[in-house]
Amino acid sequence: MNKEQVKGRVEQAKGKAKEVTGHVVGNKDLERKGHIQKNSGKVGADLADLKEDLKG
Repeated sequence: MNKEQVKGRVEQAKGKAKEVTGHVVGNKDLERKGHIQKNSGKVGADLADLKEDLKG
């Protein structure tokens, strides 16, 4: 696993935490920001996975 893959997965996890926290406390703005961050991290991790596969 390379740095880009780790970075994407960390962003995904942080976004999920924000999303859940926003949902629990009823903060729609935090929930929305978390959802965006989670999906952005997923895209980054998937792109890094693809790059790694193409190298292989």
